[in-house]
Amino acid sequence: MACPVNSITYNNTLCACLPGYISNLTSNKCTLFTPNSTIITDSGVDYTLSFPETLFDFDSIKKFTQSQAVFLEATLVLLLSWLIMCFFLRFMKLGDGRNLWFNVRWWISRFDICFATRHWLDDQNVVTKRKTELGGAFSIASLILFIGLFAALLYQIISKRSIEVHNVRAMNGPELGSFNNDMEFNITTVSSMSCANLRDLGNLVTGTPGFFDQRVVSLSTFGSYSCHNSSKGPTIIIKCTNCKVINDNMYISWQFVDLPNNPAMAVGFEFNLSAMDNAKKKHKSFVIGTLKNDSPVTFRGRQSNILKFNLFPRIYHNLHDLKLLQPLFHEFLPGSFSHDTNQLQASLQNSIDGLVNTTLYINFLSAYVVEINKENILGPVSFLADLGGLYCISIGIFFYLLIQCEYRIKKLRNEDSIMQRIRNRRKAQDHWDKLRKYVMYTYGCPIYNSKTEASCGGGFMLQSIHGGKSSRKPSRKDCSLSCKAPLRSQPQDSSIVDDNFIPLPPSLECKNGSEMDMSDVQKNLRSLYEYNLMLRDRLISHQSLLK
Repeated sequence: MACPVNSITYNNTLCACLPGYISNLTSNKCTLFTPNSTIITDSGVDYTLSFPETLFDFDSIKKFTQSQAVFLEATLVLLLSWLIMCFFLRFMKLGDGRNLWFNVRWWISRFDICFATRHWLDDQNVVTKRKTELGGAFSIASLILFIGLFAALLYQIISKRSIEVHNVRAMNGPELGSFNNDMEFNITTVSSMSCANLRDLGNLVTGTPGFFDQRVVSLSTFGSYSCHNSSKGPTIIIKCTNCKVINDNMYISWQFVDLPNNPAMAVGFEFNLSAMDNAKKKHKSFVIGTLKNDSPVTFRGRQSNILKFNLFPRIYHNLHDLKLLQPLFHEFLPGSFSHDTNQLQASLQNSIDGLVNTTLYINFLSAYVVEINKENILGPVSFLADLGGLYCISIGIFFYLLIQCEYRIKKLRNEDSIMQRIRNRRKAQDHWDKLRKYVMYTYGCPIYNSKTEASCGGGFMLQSIHGGKSSRKPSRKDCSLSCKAPLRSQPQDSSIVDDNFIPLPPSLECKNGSEMDMSDVQKNLRSLYEYNLMLRDRLISHQSLLK
């Protein structure tokens, strides 16, 4: 059968992938191994806020609140939206005070709670509380800015309310023995091999290889071990429950050998080392990553690939003296590998190179221990100082803008009186309408208005207010009679006329020429004279009221 793409032929009939390529048994293809080789380390201690998952999906919330910039941007958008809305509302007409725009602009002026007594004032004038539309717009704008800055301050307090202090000191023997963690080591050889290729796993070497302190013991004395076939290759799993830390270097070695139609070759390694608190099993520190060469190569040969790790002891005094080992990746020393086609082909045809050696080197940094504690950097006094500073900034910015607007635009200095005048006129008209309805409902006839010459409401008002001659309640019959009765022209009737009612001129008595005498003419002139006197008195009184 023909070999797949990106492969070579060895021993005339066998196929192998090119250096850096791995065989995909499902699709029978050779694909380039290009993983993300980032090393990820986690201390196992989470300092973020934790909410019950049944109430909040905190992970999704953190995506939208990863920094203070989110709060500041939201504040800026809300602030600009409010100011733009207030700006366009000023172009809407106030009318008679009954339309929607007047009500909206009126309520904006009622929101003037920050600058009500800080408007433009002329010299030597009494300070009065003025609520204007501009002041209301800037008052709400200052509150929006303050709330946004306050939210950003709270975020800073929650996320960075304290600092983590690390103290490195020498460790003694009894303290070293108190580190009892559950540890697990997972090393995956990225290849098309399986656990059937595994050989020589089961020994633990301590000390320095080749020197007198070297010791070789069974790996089972340290913990359990096994091999697991994964989609990426065979995974060596070493577990140790309640591990007693060995105060020395540890070496664990194994190798993969050639099998028929399954050569020992690899393109990289993946690792996952973790340590967990044995008592609470809540905090877990780990280091994970992928190791490969910078250029595409295939690891194969007698020289061992060494993966170096350090175990660093840490004591968290802020978590009830939690003692946790922190695995750290130190170095990767590649062993024998092939980087070109001819070199790999020669290695595959050489039985001496038919293996992949791997060594796990663990160095326990037992001489020192890191003590971790947290110190608060923000107390109540500094919090109140920050809060007062944010309030002064929010008020000061818009107070300056208010002063500049009223200084440059004189019409804004008394804009509150315009809306007040319109609103008072509307309220007076509403009260007068209520009074008219009351009279109509109580006495059963319409009140006097300018469209009727003399209605019963006007006549009743004359008698009830000025005359006071009758204490009985007028009936509908009285109203109809008084509406039909002609207005009398005697001067005494003008004394009971309402101030807002102007009677008709007196009727003159006209007779035939033979019957008309001087007394009749004098009587008519006297009536006209008295009527003119009444009009003159009315005119003088109204002029005085106007003045």
